[in-house]
Amino acid sequence: MTISMRKTALIAALPLVLGLAACNKSDEGKAAGPVAAVAPPAGKAWVDVIAKTADGAGVVMGNPNAAVKIVEYGSLSCPHCAVLTREMMPALTSNYVASGKVSYEFRSFAIHPQDIPLTVLARCGAPDTFFGLVEQVYANFDALAASTEKGLEQAKAAQGLPAAQRYPALADALGYTEFFASRGLPVDEQKKCLANMAAAEAVAKESEAISAKGIDSTPTVFINDKKVDGNDWKAVEAALKAAGA
Repeated sequence: MTISMRKTALIAALPLVLGLAACNKSDEGKAAGPVAAVAPPAGKAWVDVIAKTADGAGVVMGNPNAAVKIVEYGSLSCPHCAVLTREMMPALTSNYVASGKVSYEFRSFAIHPQDIPLTVLARCGAPDTFFGLVEQVYANFDALAASTEKGLEQAKAAQGLPAAQRYPALADALGYTEFFASRGLPVDEQKKCLANMAAAEAVAKESEAISAKGIDSTPTVFINDKKVDGNDWKAVEAALKAAGA
C-alpha cells in the first residue's frame, strides 16, 4: 500500500498507529559489464566495514568505493521490509558485500510514529552494532508488533510527558527497552539516546526529506541511483546482476 507521510505528528502528538507499511515499484538498472572483486583491508572482512554516511542519515556496510551501491529506504515497522531483510541479508552479505563489489546502505523512513524510537535505539550504539539490531527487529517482527499493540494505552499516556521523558516512557510502554537491552544495548544508554530530542527530530526530518524525493513506500531500493522494479530479494538480486555484481 502507498504510504503518506505524517510530518509534524511524528514529533508532536505521537498518536501511535499500528497500520503496517507496504511496498511499491519503479525503474531498474541497465545491464553493465562484470565488476571485479576488491580485497578488503588487511585483517578485515568487508561486511565488518560499517560507517555512517556523511549526513548521518544512513549507515553503510562494505566497500565505501564499491562499484555497485545499494540504498534501501526501510521502515522498522514495515512487515514487507522485514521479509526483504530476512530473505536478502544472508545472500547479500556473503555473495555480494563480502566481494567488495557491492556496498549496502540502509536509511530509516519513519512512516509510523513507533519508527522514531526504534530508529533512535538502533542508532544508539556504535555504527557496527546497527545492522545487527535492525536484523533483530525484523527477525522478531511479529513479537515486536504484538508488544507494540499491547502497550498502546500506556504509550498514549506517555505522550503527555515532557519532551525528554516522552520517548523513554514510550519505549518502556511498547517493550522496546527490554527488547534492545536483551540484545546488548544497556538501558541507561537507551534512556540517554531517547531523551535526546535532537536525535528524534533528525529521524523525522530525514523522513520528510525522503518523502520529498517522491519515495512513498517501503521498502524502496535503489542500485546505483536507479530504483529497483520490485521489492523482494529476487528483484533486488536481478538488478544487482544487471549492474555487474
